[in-house]
Order: sequence, then C-alpha cells, then structure tokens
Amino acid sequence: MIRPLVLAALLAPAALTPALADEAVPAETAERIMAMLTDMQCEMDPADIEAEDNGGFELDDVFCADGQYDIDLNADLEITERRKE
Repeated sequence: MIRPLVLAALLAPAALTPALADEAVPAETAERIMAMLTDMQCEMDPADIEAEDNGGFELDDVFCADGQYDIDLNADLEITERRKE
C-alpha cells in the first residue's frame, strides 16, 4: 500500500511540469507589448501574454476595433501571425 503512494508522490511533480513551462513575461516587455497594442488601437489583459520557447510571445484574446485576434510576436516584438477569432 505504501509503494503506490510513494510512486504517486514522486510522479505528481512530473505531471505538473507542462504547466510550469510557461515563463513569466518580464514587466518591461509586457509594457512594450501593451504600448504597441495601444498604437494599433487594440487592448488585452497583460496576463494573456505568453512567452514561447523560441523567444517570441503569443498574445491571446487581443481586442481591436475590427474584432478579436490571437497574435504571435517574434523576439523583436514584430508580428509574425495574426489570427482573427
């Protein structure tokens, strides 16, 4: 009975690893992204900015005058993809 509990305790952190993979976006970067969106007449919740493994960022649920988008940025904060939802 003890072995299954020990095994479960050892495997639990491994199950959480994908959730921990998202790195926090530095505040300065988030501010630059939000300023860029303001210039585009768009807005979003800064909590929806996700760092990507390639150094870029994914912006979920960006609201612009002509609709809602998901936007991908490269490491230089240039738009690489803009998908209307």
